[in-house]
Amino acid sequence: MDEYALQLQNISKYFGSVAANKNIDLTLRKGEILALLGENGSGKTTLMNMISGIYYPDEGRIFVNGEEARISSPQDAFRYKIGMVHQHFKLIDIFTAAQNIVLGTKGSGLARINEEVEAIADKYGFEIDPKKKIYDMSVSEKQTVEIVKVLYRGADILILDEPTAVLTPQETEKLFSVMRAMKADGKSIIIITHKLNEVMAISDRVAVLRKGEYIGCVDTADTDPASLTEMMVGEKVTLNISRPEAHADRPLLEIRDLTVNSDEGSHAIENLNFFIRGGEILGVAGIAGCGQRELCEAIAGLRKIESGGIYHEGESIVGLSPRAISARGVAMSFIPEDRLGMGLAPSMSVTDNMMLKNYQDHGYGIKPLPLSDEDTPEQAKKKDARNRFTEFLNGHCPFVDRKKARAEAEHIIEELDIVTPSTETPVRRLSGGNVQKVLLGREILIEPNVLITAYPVRGLDINSSYLIYDILNRQKEAGTGILFIGEDLDVMLALCDKIMVLCHGRMMGVVHAEKTTKEQLGLMMAGALDLEEEKGKPMGVAKDTRIGEDQA
Repeated sequence: MDEYALQLQNISKYFGSVAANKNIDLTLRKGEILALLGENGSGKTTLMNMISGIYYPDEGRIFVNGEEARISSPQDAFRYKIGMVHQHFKLIDIFTAAQNIVLGTKGSGLARINEEVEAIADKYGFEIDPKKKIYDMSVSEKQTVEIVKVLYRGADILILDEPTAVLTPQETEKLFSVMRAMKADGKSIIIITHKLNEVMAISDRVAVLRKGEYIGCVDTADTDPASLTEMMVGEKVTLNISRPEAHADRPLLEIRDLTVNSDEGSHAIENLNFFIRGGEILGVAGIAGCGQRELCEAIAGLRKIESGGIYHEGESIVGLSPRAISARGVAMSFIPEDRLGMGLAPSMSVTDNMMLKNYQDHGYGIKPLPLSDEDTPEQAKKKDARNRFTEFLNGHCPFVDRKKARAEAEHIIEELDIVTPSTETPVRRLSGGNVQKVLLGREILIEPNVLITAYPVRGLDINSSYLIYDILNRQKEAGTGILFIGEDLDVMLALCDKIMVLCHGRMMGVVHAEKTTKEQLGLMMAGALDLEEEKGKPMGVAKDTRIGEDQA
């Protein structure tokens, strides 16, 4: 047992009658990088939360360096030299890096702390300014602070939860270099990720969970992505993302010189030009916080623009509310980044969420009584009076006929393979993948010709992700123009027809997915390559624009 930094024996954790983890046996060797894989709901995070002291196991034993450990709080975990870097950073924006790193410890003076932080950074190859405020940092810099924070507390066992989710390829490689340096120093690392190419690149072994149970552990050198997927899912899965040939039509959506402010008042999007044709997928690549959210909200009518134009089929939609845009005949669907906070009403049923967006104009009103030649004059008079009252209610009252909505919900559940007890189940009780399917199903229900989707597979397992890709391809083949904002460059290169790259709200260029590389996209995301500047001409304006000269 001495070769193991960490060993779990028969670990189980229950939430009511649900077994989140059941009889898990897992080992982490000293000086190794172990990847932990599993579908959504497989129990990965629950298991790591028990190691880091957030949860306490109901059954089983934990050994650290061969000695049994009782870990009932994060403080206990630190005493056993275990530290976890969560996907959502836990930093105070107005503090410096050094202040965040020592928060909760007995500091030894700021100057000394800065020296200690710099010593850790030099040892492992981090790039960090201890005096820099968190609010001035990029995502990768914030992640560096989180990792240094656990190292400062003496962690020999590190758990990294989706550490590359929002990093560029160059930043990911820097992180991997740091991880290799920590491994060489004898640190033991567990990395949770859905990106199989990264698992193959950085890990020594791979452990797989499925439905809360331990499936097995394999040496990375002896496996491949297809085998790992089969272990996760329990059956063979094709990992190829299809890209149907684009039969692009004239531009459906055109953006001209668009400038949009962030909530803080600074430019989130600046002088942006691009267009989307029917029957194509335009990807948007960029480091998180480069204006993606503001761009989506501006197009969907949810955020005021400062200048520029947004045109749908040649007609300006600037300044219109989402309902007014719909009334103008613009079939534009918006799948927001925060699907439960902004896209759906968590406490409402699948049926109610289906009709939430279009209950006023999608035929959910109370149906009128049909008139018949066989009606007596009195019957016809009563029906006419009732129908006039029904028409009034449909225009002024929230009464709706839920039968059509329920039928549509049943159709979407069957079509998208949504796992739910019934159409009346609140969506907050569904898994992340099923929540996303409900949202996507509702949006494509209205047969849009422009679909705006932000991070549609974020946090989803492989099966759910590939189903979403298939749905988007079906919409593309139906002639829909799709704006796909993503974070996995491998997926974007396989799925999208073209990719637009943003850096600090500015467009670095638009490239054909088949003719570019991940490295080129990474350089553009970091601002090191500006194709517009390199080519000396503006990009993103269609030659066959539908915008009249008097509108542009």
